[in-house]
Amino acid sequence: MTQGEFIAAWPALKRQVRSLNVPWLENMASLDRDPFKVLVSCILSLRTQDKVTGEASKRLFGLASTPGALADLPVHAIEKAIYPAGFYRVKARRLKAMSAEVLNRYGGRVPDSIEELLKLDGVGRKTANLVVTLGYGKPGICVDTHVHRITNRWGLVRTKAPTETEFALRAALPRRYWKELNGNLVAFGQGICRPLSPLCSKCRLQNVCSRAGVVRSR
Repeated sequence: MTQGEFIAAWPALKRQVRSLNVPWLENMASLDRDPFKVLVSCILSLRTQDKVTGEASKRLFGLASTPGALADLPVHAIEKAIYPAGFYRVKARRLKAMSAEVLNRYGGRVPDSIEELLKLDGVGRKTANLVVTLGYGKPGICVDTHVHRITNRWGLVRTKAPTETEFALRAALPRRYWKELNGNLVAFGQGICRPLSPLCSKCRLQNVCSRAGVVRSR
């Protein structure tokens, strides 16, 4: 897939995604663009299913929805609220410490740059990009397993790791596509372009997809 083919196929991709499930975090941010809530939910989502992330986030925000309030919560209360999110005990300690750091270092305002976000303990490039795009509406490219897999499968990039993919996509795509890329490809990856046996017969981009690495499809 070339850049031109991507641009031409983008409207068809978005139309197909409308029939699929929107990632919980994208939906939450569309209703309440709170950078702190985006940050917390991003941390909770790591190695956790979307449904569990949404339920855990709602329970936690019912107790504390600001850096100050979350920093004051006992760790055991955070654990109870976010269970059964993956690694919930580690995440509970991390969320409490991170909230205190946002409060003390940044005056309670979550940083709006990737460089500053990466200074927070437990924040990687995926989370930093999501906070920048969903929390602040700024350009960024969040690369998770879906974005990495699909863009390589298309042949748009040829990379071995998500960080490489992020920078390759920054070079390959005009900035107007950056913010919406993750949300659309997560839904597309869960519903159509699955890791194993993708539903190529239902894909509206099959004519421009290189199908790199696809051994079996439906």
